[in-house]
Amino acid sequence: MEPAFKIKINRKLYLKDPELSELGRKILKQGLSLILQLGFEQFTFKKLAADIGTTEATVYRYFENKHRLLTYLINWYWTFLEYKILFNTKNINNPETKLKKVIELLSEEPKMQNKSDELSEKSAYELLMLEGSKAYLTRHVNSDNKHKFFKPYKDLCADFSSMIKEYNPKYPFPQSLASTILEMSHSQKYFMKYLPSLTDFGKEKTNAKHRQFLEHLLFQAIKKNN
Repeated sequence: MEPAFKIKINRKLYLKDPELSELGRKILKQGLSLILQLGFEQFTFKKLAADIGTTEATVYRYFENKHRLLTYLINWYWTFLEYKILFNTKNINNPETKLKKVIELLSEEPKMQNKSDELSEKSAYELLMLEGSKAYLTRHVNSDNKHKFFKPYKDLCADFSSMIKEYNPKYPFPQSLASTILEMSHSQKYFMKYLPSLTDFGKEKTNAKHRQFLEHLLFQAIKKNN
């Protein structure tokens, strides 16, 4: 069982808090759905407004542009995942068991939320796989970074890095390994689904080999006799 919590998103990402109104929550939920359907390049606020029965100007009252909306949605997922990992590892004292739990959570199929007005973990993860890198692979990445738009991802990497250092304090690259495995966890899922020849488990029906691969990569890197 996971805790109920309020996900807080950087206030600089929005003009009006979308979580405080029914229309705002609809912009988030339908915006996510429409980006998945059309792709980020073809997605526009005009199309979103038509989809939810409002005006384009109204959508712009919530978000300055579509990139801010995308970054909001990606931040929502990283924040959700951090809570999920910390909640599921807080009572685990053994460092190896804790790391294996993290890999398990990174490998499992995300679940759907129950309430109709909430964002779906599964849809947000799909967005991360398909469009997530577009949140930071931009010419304005330095400015966005100064506004702390990537803090949820950095916090998650820091948590994972701390667990790696707990297992092997002498390992010299914990932050790099943490971010590499986090990136690989969803890039390999993407390859499994769309470019299976780029993996060794593209035809697998479950995530077992995906999990085994990430676990092998992690523990081979940080084994204590290095």
